[in-house]
Amino acid sequence: MLKGFLVFSAALLLGCCFMDKDRHHRERTSEFSFKTMAAIHDNSLRRLFDPPFRTLKAAGLKPGDQVLEVGCGPGYFTVAAGQLVGDDGRIHAIDIDPQAVEVTSKKVKDSGLSNVEVRIADAADTGLADESIDEILLFSVLPHLPLNTVLPELARMLKDGGIIAVRGIKAMSLAQGGFFTFVGRKRSVYLFKKAH
Repeated sequence: MLKGFLVFSAALLLGCCFMDKDRHHRERTSEFSFKTMAAIHDNSLRRLFDPPFRTLKAAGLKPGDQVLEVGCGPGYFTVAAGQLVGDDGRIHAIDIDPQAVEVTSKKVKDSGLSNVEVRIADAADTGLADESIDEILLFSVLPHLPLNTVLPELARMLKDGGIIAVRGIKAMSLAQGGFFTFVGRKRSVYLFKKAH
């Protein structure tokens, strides 16, 4: 059953990528692609086999953390992250797609969380203060980011001792450019710290 779900999900995602040919240079995902991605993310089977809390705990989220979630998409991890960091923490969830921001904002509002800010922003220009972030989440977004401009921005925001948690293909590409050092892997999450 899990294998069938994974094959189905992969086929849908690949279909979205081929239908949206300028995906790497897009300002906005097509409505069909976004709805398909959201359906995969909100599927109860995914939550059963890939619970967001388990992934976020492997990433090291803890109460009080200031967290940047790059490419929040339809908010699969956003609400759970807000619950994990608690009232003393804050989630800055960003995406370049207005549909993602709208859907995720609604989920945050419906959950009653006041420690989550969802907004349109580019990962290369977040507007966040220097060394203000304890943890950065890059879940399934690395292939879509221009690393030459994004990595310096992430290094600027991340506190000394902070963590970047990466999930998905090309996770080890975060180590390029000398900004970050790989420090380990927990479950499917690759962990990096700022290089000194």
